[in-house]
Amino acid sequence: MIASLKGVIISKKPDGIIVEVGGIGYHVSIPLCSLGDIPENGGDIFLHTYTHVREDALQLYGFLSDEERKVFVSLLGINGIGPKLGLAILSGMSVKKFMEAVVNEDISSLLTIPGLGKKTASRLILELREKLPKVFAHSKEGSAGSEAVSALINLGYKKSLSEKAVETAVKNGADSIENIIKEALKYLTGTHKSSIF
Repeated sequence: MIASLKGVIISKKPDGIIVEVGGIGYHVSIPLCSLGDIPENGGDIFLHTYTHVREDALQLYGFLSDEERKVFVSLLGINGIGPKLGLAILSGMSVKKFMEAVVNEDISSLLTIPGLGKKTASRLILELREKLPKVFAHSKEGSAGSEAVSALINLGYKKSLSEKAVETAVKNGADSIENIIKEALKYLTGTHKSSIF
């Protein structure tokens, strides 16, 4: 699987871009909202990619951030959502707004995305609302989030509770591993007390 591409833009159009890597041009489909951030022809670019393999085709989907790619992959795990609709969803709103809509169960916002019906939007919320915050808690701070979870597990806390605590800490603005752990412990201590009393 092609996980990333680093090369030169040789074509930039709404239906995708062509990135030249080592003399080979790769056609990459990208979210429309990212098009404005793609360099002009001749510019250097690095993309996180997802390779979709079908019997009759091999398609590349590219993203400027790893968060976008992770959300795209999560979308493909939902019944009824293929790469085309997944790309349309990420073209319709920013990753941050999409995550907020899912977590807040804001179906009306999701229905503004072309091609997304009420039934699919409801299923999307149901299947992603627990997964997305974890994806973002870990990816937002990179290895810091993962290290914080590991540290909490080593202190004896359950993995699921540790992940929730780290997610909450990041949402509250913690940006270093020390601050994430400190905030997470406050959350865990409060949770622990409430569960006893």
